[in-house]
Amino acid sequence: MKRLLWGIVFFGSLWLVPGTFAAAQIPVSEATETCLDCHATIHPGIVADWKQSRHAQTTPKAALAAKPLARKVSAQSIPENLLNQAVGCAECHTLRPKAHADTFDHDEFKVHVVVSPKDCATCHPVEADQYSQNIMSHAWGNLANNSLYAQLQRAIIGTPEVLPTGLNFKPASPATQAETCYYCHGTRLEFKGLQTRETDLGEMDFPVIDGWPNQGVGRINLDNSRGSCAACHTRHSFSIEMARKPYTCKECHVGPDVPAFKVYASSKHGNIFSTMKQKWDFKAVPWTVGQDFTAPTCATCHISLLVDSDGEVVAERTHQMNTRLPWRIFGLPYAHAHPINPDTTTIRNKSGLPLPTDLDGTPAARFLIDAATRAERQETLQAICLQCHDQSWVQGHWRRFEKTLQETNNDTLLATQTMQRIWSQGFAQGLASKANPFDEAVERRWLDTWLLYANTTRFASAMAGGGDYGVYADGRYHLRKRMVELEEWLRLQVKLKAAHAPSSSKSKTK
Repeated sequence: MKRLLWGIVFFGSLWLVPGTFAAAQIPVSEATETCLDCHATIHPGIVADWKQSRHAQTTPKAALAAKPLARKVSAQSIPENLLNQAVGCAECHTLRPKAHADTFDHDEFKVHVVVSPKDCATCHPVEADQYSQNIMSHAWGNLANNSLYAQLQRAIIGTPEVLPTGLNFKPASPATQAETCYYCHGTRLEFKGLQTRETDLGEMDFPVIDGWPNQGVGRINLDNSRGSCAACHTRHSFSIEMARKPYTCKECHVGPDVPAFKVYASSKHGNIFSTMKQKWDFKAVPWTVGQDFTAPTCATCHISLLVDSDGEVVAERTHQMNTRLPWRIFGLPYAHAHPINPDTTTIRNKSGLPLPTDLDGTPAARFLIDAATRAERQETLQAICLQCHDQSWVQGHWRRFEKTLQETNNDTLLATQTMQRIWSQGFAQGLASKANPFDEAVERRWLDTWLLYANTTRFASAMAGGGDYGVYADGRYHLRKRMVELEEWLRLQVKLKAAHAPSSSKSKTK
């Protein structure tokens, strides 16, 4: 009870502190005030975070009144009961209670723990719809429902056991999956019932959720929606500034399989960002090139609404990130055009495998965007580059990048052909033997060529980032080293096999 009283006093005192959200006279709903009365002391970090957020410092009505390019909400109208108050605890955690499997009775309210993109769509429907068409929103299913990726996952994070036939990898435990691959891809949440816990305010019931906590980009939520807005707009500040800084993307895109951040950090763009970021305005909407910032971050190229110094739109805001990406340079195992459908589990190559290319590099073309779409996306992306670089620079960079895609795909092909000879001669057990093609030592050398080293080389080229990432730092040096190792390993096995082959029977003398 003392903590409850202190919470009321603490929350009330916010109205007297200059600079707090309350001092700005933004009203909160009675339901949110009830939440804050307790949570200001139970979870002071959450309350402090929210208090400094745009949600706490404005109302949806004021957000709707902003000029078109400056609007942060995309809804044309917002329910009347939400218009004239801050977006607080209750406004998010009590929305659509019947849709959420984890809704429970809490202090006379129907509350759910997991806020989903469908809740955010109350004010941000365009962003939620765009994100649902983004390959990230399907990240859980694209991994969990692809049998080949499941074998790759098992070889990397599976539970090892020693059998008479050698080392075997059983499926990883749910806990291991949740903190490795599915940390970024997202878990599938499942409501398991209520648990009674003793609290400072007496006994209370709380939901038990399998797969929680998680904020992965493709999380399957308890209202069956996909994704987590908090993957980029971390709760409870849900900051535009945070989403625009590359550290947010770094959480998952750090490598060596997707080395975007480390390449960016060592690039000229990354150098400018790290030096000049204190002078930039990361909150401005729209974001003016040359005024609010002078070098791109991840969001600049792939998401943000950009205007030039005359206020003309350079790139529309999008949460369907692949609309600015003609090529998918994360090799599986080859760089390829982006998939048409964000659900990549529907893809089948000519061999029937769930891959966007065949093992000889032939693209599964009917599942991938065509040349015209690639050209359109390239033009959108290059329009951003042209705000700081002239045409010759941009075109020269792009030609070099596409040459790198061609060369790394060719390197991958040569390594794969070697691996196929190893399989065909029985020196390793691959797909033809209905075995995991990624778990043997020699197969891991092949895996390294495209999953790590070809990928790093491509990212270094795409982002004009840190020349050494294209050479020694997980680049061409290691790629070619693995190619040599594969080829020499095969030749050694052939020699050993010949040396141990039975001698031909000598002709009998008369």
